[in-house]
Amino acid sequence: MRRIEESELIINDDGSVFHLHLRPDELADTVILVGDPGRVELVASFFDTVEFEKHNREFVSKTGTYNGRGITVVSTGIGTDNIDIVLTELDALLNIDFTTRMVKDKLTSLRLVRIGTSGSLQKDLPVDSWVLSEKAIGFDGLLNYYAGRDDVSDLEFEKAFTTALDWNGQLAAPYVVNASEELVKTLEGDGITKGVNISAPGFYGPQGRVLRLELADPDINSKITAFRFKEYRVTNYEMECSAIYGLSALMGHRAATVCAIIANRLAGTSSADYKKTIEKLVRTVLSRLFND
Repeated sequence: MRRIEESELIINDDGSVFHLHLRPDELADTVILVGDPGRVELVASFFDTVEFEKHNREFVSKTGTYNGRGITVVSTGIGTDNIDIVLTELDALLNIDFTTRMVKDKLTSLRLVRIGTSGSLQKDLPVDSWVLSEKAIGFDGLLNYYAGRDDVSDLEFEKAFTTALDWNGQLAAPYVVNASEELVKTLEGDGITKGVNISAPGFYGPQGRVLRLELADPDINSKITAFRFKEYRVTNYEMECSAIYGLSALMGHRAATVCAIIANRLAGTSSADYKKTIEKLVRTVLSRLFND
């Protein structure tokens, strides 16, 4: 079995992993992922106890209990590049022995739920509604760097999507990965619409916004909105989900994403107070995860 070199897995002097500054004993096997570091406090406000708290750059985490069971909340910052850091380090905390620097014989599967904000690509999906992503389409290209990418991707969906959009070969090849069926069943229910999201590698051009710079494909959003594959349609844009689903599938973790719609791109509307919507969403997700 291969020993992982110091340059590949950096461990801090206190025994914590390089970016997250968490030690293996400071992580629960249910993890809530949020983009905004400030949202960690909101999620943790529902915990019964907080036992560990760590801060480093945009990565803020708290571990404690909810209804007597272990839970961690971690902020990822914006983008799938940050997800590559967060997911890899969370996995390392559970599945690599930091003393021997070798992968453990028995692997542990995390339960990962992203709670985020998003923009709707369908008129009938209004602001302040919630979307549970059954599939994620990655515009970021991250998963294409890893072996086994095709094994965890919906290749039939990818082909239909790139054909319908007449995909620009100068862009990263999109990948499509499913959420955990187990977590979808746990989280679905009243107030939540199931859909398919796109994770974009930027907020402006990659999501079809025009300020001063024109788009390479001005019609991309209209083509996305019109796209259909079997019973699926693309419901929303965000910036992290595809990497969470892709890396989780490769590593053997279970992942799902629920986003609050804070803007409807077709209607040109935005939420008047999305923070209240997020607070209600956090309460609902925690309740369903732990069967309140």
